[in-house]
Amino acid sequence: MNVDDVVAAKVEAARVRIQAAKRRREELAAARKRGLAARHANKLRYLRSRESNAVVAETATTEPEKENL
Repeated sequence: MNVDDVVAAKVEAARVRIQAAKRRREELAAARKRGLAARHANKLRYLRSRESNAVVAETATTEPEKENL
């Protein structure tokens, strides 16, 4: 094995490491994006349920009370 073969092997190994790191970063970014979208959807569901509960509570408190005659 000569020096050129050793250098070529090292360059190829570095290329493989760089590609693996890039792939890992892309996978983490995609997972982060999915997680953010899921958290946002959960927050919107929570706020919507709070809003509908507030409307129900407001309606219940603003209706006039009926007196028994």
